[in-house]
Amino acid sequence: MEISVGHTPDSDDAFMFYGMFTGKIPSPDFTVRHTIADIEKLNRKATDPQLDVTAVSVHACAYIPRYTILRSGGSFGIGYGPIVIAREQMSIDEVQKCKIAIPGKMTSAFLLLQLMIGRFDYVEMNFSNIPEAVKSGKVDAGLVIHEAQLSYEQEGNVKILDVGKWWDKTTNGLPVPLGVNVIKTELGTDTIGKFDRYLQASIEFGLENLNDALEYAMQYSRGKSRKLIEKFVKMYVNKVTVDMGNSGEQSIRKLFEMARASDLVPDFEPDIATR
Repeated sequence: MEISVGHTPDSDDAFMFYGMFTGKIPSPDFTVRHTIADIEKLNRKATDPQLDVTAVSVHACAYIPRYTILRSGGSFGIGYGPIVIAREQMSIDEVQKCKIAIPGKMTSAFLLLQLMIGRFDYVEMNFSNIPEAVKSGKVDAGLVIHEAQLSYEQEGNVKILDVGKWWDKTTNGLPVPLGVNVIKTELGTDTIGKFDRYLQASIEFGLENLNDALEYAMQYSRGKSRKLIEKFVKMYVNKVTVDMGNSGEQSIRKLFEMARASDLVPDFEPDIATR
């Protein structure tokens, strides 16, 4: 069957889908047609289901009840995750009074920062524009995701909060739940299971053919060096990406438990595929 897949223009997503999209990992069950869009656009698109499979923020799962979370392809930080940057150091009290640029209201980074410091004043913008907006003074601080977590010093900013470390400490070491791939529940458990295994095979192929997969992923480097992209990919394509396992599932459920308690998401339970 033909299946539509959405992913972000980011090196870690490209790395995961390298085997699948290049045909190096063939499937007897699926012909894949893929769409590329910024994560917040994919989050919003998923609220009116168009794509069969799509990358979304974990936070967005609270608003897309017609999708099931796949066990493969998740982006989880292992003791690290989004950070908040500014031009100079400031206290948490000062941060709470700032206008903070965020990469989208449905991103997991936004939800996690609200859990960390409470509700705050914010402005949405494309994630790639946040470091410059901070540096130029358009905003007081910025919540950054993707490779900007590694390049903020080169861009003339400083780290003032580490959301990933806060989550790690708060949850006694659960991985930081950031992004997942979801599939239309209506496709049925058999199709869901087959695609989940297909995606896992693609991720494993990338890890086994690291240099080739990284070369493919560099088309989404946004001008960053191969060394930095390799570091970023190795951070977010990890053992929990191959299969979220018990720790990944626990972290997703813990995120929504905390968010419901703070009245930040609707009352629901995430639908996670089984193996």
